[in-house]
Amino acid sequence: MRIRTDDEVYRVDAVWLGPPKATFPWRARYVAWGVGIPLFLVVLGIERQLGFGFGFFTTAWAFVITIALTRLITSKISHERPLGAVLAMWARELQTPREKAGGTGGAASASKIRVRAERPRPKHKRRPTRPITYNHYEQPSHPSRESTARARRRRTPAPVGR
Repeated sequence: MRIRTDDEVYRVDAVWLGPPKATFPWRARYVAWGVGIPLFLVVLGIERQLGFGFGFFTTAWAFVITIALTRLITSKISHERPLGAVLAMWARELQTPREKAGGTGGAASASKIRVRAERPRPKHKRRPTRPITYNHYEQPSHPSRESTARARRRRTPAPVGR
């Protein structure tokens, strides 16, 4: 038993062959006429913007360009993929984000890296953050702390980067 599909129905193009007894020598689908006529006007407008005058040869070339573009566009259109879907796909393809081909920046540099003079220590071994204050005439109670604080004040920051 052979099952027939309905593909033959969709293979038939909706074409207008012209008036009875005076048909066109070519077959063109309705969608081709709908695409071709506005496209011809756009091609003529582009020719005028480029500075070509309105004459026989410029109009003939516009006609040839229109036929080529119409054939290209209608080759992508079918009953399964209508013109609206092709135009939407084309618009989305143009608006989609692209991957950047080249890298940004230049040579690697360590100029932005901060360098501390002291190495980090665990919290329980850190020195007190409160500065020790005393009078100049008094002797410091802890000479080791005093000498360290003076050493810290005298120390200049290490040059960074450059």
